[in-house]
Amino acid sequence: MASRSRIRPPRRPIVGRGDGSEFEPCWELLRSALIDIHNKNAGNLSFEQLYRASYKIVLRKNGQLLYDHVKAFEEQWFADHVLPRIQGLLSKHLVSLSLLQLPSSSLAERRQLGEKFLRGVRDAWEDHNMSMNMIADILMYLDRTYTKETGRPSTWTATIGLFRDHVLRSSLGRLDDVHDGEFVIFDIVNAVVLDQINMEREGDVIDRALVRAVTYMLEVLYESDLELANEKLYITVFEPRFLEDSRRFYAAECQKLARESDASTWLRHSQRRLLEEQDRCSTTISPLTMDKIAAVVEKELVLARMDEFLAMEGSGVRSMLDNDRVEDLAILYQLLCRVDPKKTALKVALQNRVTELGLEIERALKNTDFSVQPQQQPGANNDEEGGAAAEVPEKAKAQQPLTVAAQQTAAAIKWVDDVLKLKDKFDYLWTHCFNEDLVLQSALAKSFSEFINMFHRSSEFVSLFIDDVLRRGIKGKTEAEVDQLLDKAIVLLRYLSDRDMFERYYQKHLAKRLLQGKSESQDVEKEMISRMKQEMGNHFTSKFEGMFKDMDLSRDLAEGYRSHIRSLGEVDTRQIDLAISVLTTNNWPPDIMGRSSATEVASSGSAKSDCIYPPEIKRLQSSFYKYYLKDRSGRILTWVGTAGTADVKCVFPKIPGKESGPLSKERRYELNVSTYGMIVLLLFNDLPEGQWLSFEEIQAKTNIPVPDLVRTLTSLSVAPKSRVLLKDPATRAVKPGDRFSFHAAFVSKSIKIKAPTISNISKVEGEDERKETEKKNDQTRAHVVDAAIVRIMKQRKELSHQSLITEVISQLAGRFKPDVSLIKKRIEDLLAREYLDRGEEPGTYVYVA
Repeated sequence: MASRSRIRPPRRPIVGRGDGSEFEPCWELLRSALIDIHNKNAGNLSFEQLYRASYKIVLRKNGQLLYDHVKAFEEQWFADHVLPRIQGLLSKHLVSLSLLQLPSSSLAERRQLGEKFLRGVRDAWEDHNMSMNMIADILMYLDRTYTKETGRPSTWTATIGLFRDHVLRSSLGRLDDVHDGEFVIFDIVNAVVLDQINMEREGDVIDRALVRAVTYMLEVLYESDLELANEKLYITVFEPRFLEDSRRFYAAECQKLARESDASTWLRHSQRRLLEEQDRCSTTISPLTMDKIAAVVEKELVLARMDEFLAMEGSGVRSMLDNDRVEDLAILYQLLCRVDPKKTALKVALQNRVTELGLEIERALKNTDFSVQPQQQPGANNDEEGGAAAEVPEKAKAQQPLTVAAQQTAAAIKWVDDVLKLKDKFDYLWTHCFNEDLVLQSALAKSFSEFINMFHRSSEFVSLFIDDVLRRGIKGKTEAEVDQLLDKAIVLLRYLSDRDMFERYYQKHLAKRLLQGKSESQDVEKEMISRMKQEMGNHFTSKFEGMFKDMDLSRDLAEGYRSHIRSLGEVDTRQIDLAISVLTTNNWPPDIMGRSSATEVASSGSAKSDCIYPPEIKRLQSSFYKYYLKDRSGRILTWVGTAGTADVKCVFPKIPGKESGPLSKERRYELNVSTYGMIVLLLFNDLPEGQWLSFEEIQAKTNIPVPDLVRTLTSLSVAPKSRVLLKDPATRAVKPGDRFSFHAAFVSKSIKIKAPTISNISKVEGEDERKETEKKNDQTRAHVVDAAIVRIMKQRKELSHQSLITEVISQLAGRFKPDVSLIKKRIEDLLAREYLDRGEEPGTYVYVA
């Protein structure tokens, strides 16, 4: 491998050190070479000869003399050749345009004058730079020895800095009487570059490479020959002026946008300006300024009047949200991320708008007329407690006005649907505009929770929505669609603060679905409870799981009882088939278990009592009870007549005098009625033809509570499809004093007929019922708060009043938000019952074991 050639010093001995007799010839040789280099005529120069000349001078201890001569030569060269050429470019017109900022004749003239001047500066710099590189190579030995030993700047540093001192800082004197102080050429360079940049900002096309060459020159030059990193002329002089000029430009532009444009234009313009400045720093100025100029644009163009733009009528953030302007919102989010990591303005706007739209849903609900419904609404039912007939002819169904309960149910489903639509809307914006930002997600969740819990019936309505989904909402849907519906239900549940109220309503609705077989899918029901369990915990779903367990055990128990009856070998053509559900009292709601509310008792005028079952039903009850107690000693069964149904086989005789048609022959039907309906129908088995039973007689013979009896007789004597009893008078409302008889002329096209069970709808509670539910829930909450206080004090032994309240609220937040007044009341009650005692220090409590 060939070795690299390098210049070596001469080997012959040199005598007479310190003698300056050889300096002049060597310097003249070097000086002549410097002239040729500046004149770009260095093709015939011998690098080795010139290097030897400088080497000889330095070796004879004349390094300082050589250093000073080179510097003096370059200074003189600038004075004689470079500076006059640049000053020749400084026309009065250019000075007036750049420094005095006087109006020009045209934009093109400004650009041409500026480019001509910058081109002259660039050419002078590039010539000087190239010359200094060659000269530094020749004087390499001088830099290696003399400048290192003396600490003086290198030849390159000293000579390149001459451009700064003798060109850029060359004084122009005082230009007029208005501007104080003297101007230098550097001021014109800066002003022209800034003018070129502003022209480009206004849409003109400039020579980017020319501007970049000038700014690169400023990056190479320093304030002094020390060349400190933070003292580049670009950083100390040009950049501050560039940023200040940009600040003025964008401040004026922002004011113009505020006067003439809308928020959408402002967003797009701001985004475009940021991209332009980023590109300008990469290609035209310097990457060093990229972050600083971005900060200027963000402050002057985005932040300065952001609130004013966002509040603009018809184009502000409210209009963007209402009209789903995805692109505008995405740009707004990107800009806000640059100026405010917390996104405060957008967060507040989102929260306010979500709350406003949520309250609008509630107001619209109150103003919606649900009395006439052309098509069946999800969750609506035309039955009404204690009201008129639930069924009408098919042709009249479209015009049939909804009952009060059905109207409220339809309103509940509409409210939930509207809330979910609002949630879907903002979820879409969050995903497609806000980059799934966690800060905004929390803000949206908070605002949804606030307006949902401001609606006092939210817990009940959410339960009704889930009830409607599980009854019929999943029919014909794919597994993915069912999962989506369940997810929506869990999202709504997550927003509720009074989850104990939801638990109470859900328990009632679930009980009716299970007992009446109204659920579309048991698997989906269990999946719903499983998701609730994951979200809320085991305590929340324990009763729901107990209800399913009861139904599973009841199916096995009923099958075992049937096998037991068959094993007895008794043949009875009138044998009654029994399908029974044995329910654990604590798992099921009181209404289902026959425990009447105060409202029911008040409306009936008497306390709840057991109804009187027919003898054949009593025998069946006794038989089952004996079978049940064989393996379960000590258990007590209470028969609940309000929750069951019965299939009754009815025979209607031939009507005398009828020779043709259905009435001319005997008719047999199987009628599905409530348990109370079965008891009432069996009364008419032994009633002579043409005889009537009054409302009071039926009530006395059956002991059915009045409200339940009204609903039962309505389904048997008013509903057209199951009118097996005649009513006198023939009105649509059943009331005491009415008479009833067997309808021998009843005819139906169907063999199996279902009498509407008036009480089986999942209706919204009336005002009195809701107050009763809230009262019961408050009583339950008192016990829950008591348990939480005792549990905390048992663990902590002693706590201050405020700490105890804080911990109770924290522990119960998953179920409901307890009032501080309720907690204080329960603390006083526990003190009176001696579960707690007051501590020695004021405001503290001690647990009493």
